Amino acid sequence: MKPQLFISPFHSISRRRFLKMLGTAGIAGLIAACQPGRVTPAPSATQTSTLLPPSPIAPLIPSATAVPFTPTPAAPTSSPTPAWKALVATGKVASYEARPLKEALAHMLDGLGGLGSLVKSGARVGIKANLTGGTWWDTPDKPPATEFFVTHPAVVGALGELLKDAGASHITIMDGLGDETSFNKWGYSAIARPLGAILVNLCNPDPYPAFIRFPVGPQARIYQEFYLNRVLSELDVFISVAKMKCHSTTGVTLALKNLIGLAAISEYRLSKADNNRSAFHGDVKFDRRLPRVVIDLNLARPVHLAVIDGIFTAEAGAGPWDAGLSQVKPGLLVASRDPVAADAVAAYLMGFDPAAPSGQFPFVHGENHLALAAESGLGMLDLKQTGISGPPLAEISYKFKPVP
Repeated sequence: MKPQLFISPFHSISRRRFLKMLGTAGIAGLIAACQPGRVTPAPSATQTSTLLPPSPIAPLIPSATAVPFTPTPAAPTSSPTPAWKALVATGKVASYEARPLKEALAHMLDGLGGLGSLVKSGARVGIKANLTGGTWWDTPDKPPATEFFVTHPAVVGALGELLKDAGASHITIMDGLGDETSFNKWGYSAIARPLGAILVNLCNPDPYPAFIRFPVGPQARIYQEFYLNRVLSELDVFISVAKMKCHSTTGVTLALKNLIGLAAISEYRLSKADNNRSAFHGDVKFDRRLPRVVIDLNLARPVHLAVIDGIFTAEAGAGPWDAGLSQVKPGLLVASRDPVAADAVAAYLMGFDPAAPSGQFPFVHGENHLALAAESGLGMLDLKQTGISGPPLAEISYKFKPVP
């Protein structure tokens, strides 16, 4: 059965009618606008990590000759504007069983135009999972981490198979690990082998000798540039595969917030004793810094596809370090080529208003980074301008408990 497309969470039209509305030029323009450009490093230059003034906190600076990375802008199009400005696919699955999960993801991606329009033959694809915390949080009294607060490897594995089917030649699975054992203990080494995928811990420059410079661009809010692993500059397609969760500072942590893990802990902490990116955090009462760092990272390394794992996850926090965290099983998947729209729909499914003013739930402890992302041109926040491929949102929503 073909997916249905919804102009808003409350009104629907068929996929065939949508394509008819767009016409040939509109379809071509929509596909062209979503194409990733091959990312190519700029000529070598010795740089220092630059923070926008004024700022009370500066990160540690890598002592390396860095090569700046410049994202390739999307090709301009003069095609007619479609009825909506973003398209998000939703799916409902009961568990991480391999076959139903892969079928659900394939159906969702078909609803977004198919991976073939995104992944060309021979493409190099990077998948950024959310492997926050460390395996020391795995205790017998808690659910397994992959069914609780980190991206499940089955989602990445199923996506990897679909990418290979679409023609991807190289797949890199990555995150900046606070615990070197996470790939092995959380099942990522096992799913990488049959895919022929490479696992990269972004907290190290390996397999290269040093980190390289990624400029943020003219819309930078906190950082003018980041020093990140060079592998991020060598991708044709970059995918954020996040866990659907709440967060004590940013309200929700989804595809956009997932990019915090691109940065090496050693380069963005205030003290060598910190096993976290402490330089990214601001006022503990109301944080305006971390939400803006999220935007800067997304500008420095844009996302081509967002996938959000909300099958088994947690509410009332981002990990076991948050008091009151408990497991929930919404059975949800969300995907979009627009990471802001993906996060907006996921937040709506969690029972939150993605456009809520800063200071209101779920953004009570920090600025609304979804709104900041939309202001920065990273995607569409307005659900009324977002088409939904899949079940109506009202039928599959699952109300999450926010962080108090």
